[in-house]
Amino acid sequence: MNPALIDRFEQGGTKLRDSLAGLTEAELVAFPIAGTWSIQQIAIHLQDAELVAVDRMKRIIAEEKPLLVGFDENQFVANLEYNSQSAADAGTIVELARRNMAKVLRKQPESAWSRFGIHTERGKMTLAEILEMYTNHLERHLKFLHEKRAKLGKPL
Repeated sequence: MNPALIDRFEQGGTKLRDSLAGLTEAELVAFPIAGTWSIQQIAIHLQDAELVAVDRMKRIIAEEKPLLVGFDENQFVANLEYNSQSAADAGTIVELARRNMAKVLRKQPESAWSRFGIHTERGKMTLAEILEMYTNHLERHLKFLHEKRAKLGKPL
């Protein structure tokens, strides 16, 4: 496996935490770009997605062909009280989860990267594919978060 990808994965947590710094509660829940999620919603979505990602990677490493259940991110936003949760805590959770998971990933033998689970919507997914998907997922959402910060007059 490419160690640089594991580094990017690990660094994503710190980037999220840093991207949330200096924002007020009002700024976190604002909708500076109509029709999109707030920064708060992005942060909590990334927390939820990260917990799913780490679970999937651990189960692929530890189990034989585990079932990887999909989830509806819009239903999570609508029904899991995202505005009642802490964006700062979400950043910390993502940072710690990625730091710990990166330690596990760096110790895996080359054969582990082709191990796979069966996703309920996407079918067969390898450990390598899951790592790349979630690394890119967080980075894509950070771009959206930075756009919203800029619209609020708080660019990074």
